[in-house]
Amino acid sequence: MSFLPRARRVGAIASLATVSVIGLATAASAHVTVNPKTAEQGSYAKVAFRVPNERDDASTTELVVNLPADHPLSSVSVRPLPGWTAKVEKSKLPKPVKTDGGELTEAVTKITWTGGKIESGQFQEFDVSMGPLPTDTDQLVFKADQTYSDGEVVKWEEAPAEGAAEPEHPSPALKLLPKGSGDATGLTAQVKPVAAKSSVSSDDGTARLLGGIGIAVGVIGIAVGAYGLNRARSRA
Repeated sequence: MSFLPRARRVGAIASLATVSVIGLATAASAHVTVNPKTAEQGSYAKVAFRVPNERDDASTTELVVNLPADHPLSSVSVRPLPGWTAKVEKSKLPKPVKTDGGELTEAVTKITWTGGKIESGQFQEFDVSMGPLPTDTDQLVFKADQTYSDGEVVKWEEAPAEGAAEPEHPSPALKLLPKGSGDATGLTAQVKPVAAKSSVSSDDGTARLLGGIGIAVGVIGIAVGAYGLNRARSRA
C-alpha cells in the first residue's frame, strides 16, 4: 500500500529535476556573449556578439555594444547584416595612444544595430572585425544594451571577476592570451582579417547537454512512477 505514494514521490522529484535542469540550460544561454571567447594579444580577430531573445512577449529590436576606451582599437569594421543597420561612432581619446601606424587620437567606442528583430526563441550574431588587440591586458570587456520592442532595456554591464560567481547581467568579455599561445581560437593572421564564420560557443553546447540530461531524468521518473502505479494496482 505504501509503494504507490513512494512511486508518485519519485516521479514528482524526477519531473521537478527535469524542469530545473532545463531552466538552468535556458539561463546559461540567455546572456549576450562574444564568440569566440578567446583571442591572441596583438592580433586581428573577427568576433560575433551573440544575442538571444529571452522574452516570450517581446522581440529584440536594438543592440548597442560599447568598446573599451581604455584599450582603444585602431581598426574596427562591421559585417553587413540583412535587415539591420549598423551605426559606428568614434570618440576622442582622453590620451593619445601610440600604434604601429602612428599616434591614435580617436577610436570607435560604440556600435549600434537597429532595424531588425530577434523573435522569441531565436538569436542573432553581429560580426565585428577588430585589431590589433592590446598586449597590456588579459581581457576586453564590452558593455552592451539590449532593447526590446516594449521599450525595456537590459544592460549587460557587470564585469566578470576571476574566481567569483557570474553576475546577473555579465558583460560580454574577450579573454586575451599571450602572443604565440596555442590555446587561442578564432584568430586571424597579423593583417586585417577576411570575414569568416564564427566559432560555436561552448555555452550553447553546455546548455544543450544540460537540457538533454534533464529530459532523460524526467523520462526515467515517469517510467518509475508508471511501474509503481501498475505494481500497486496488480497488488490491489
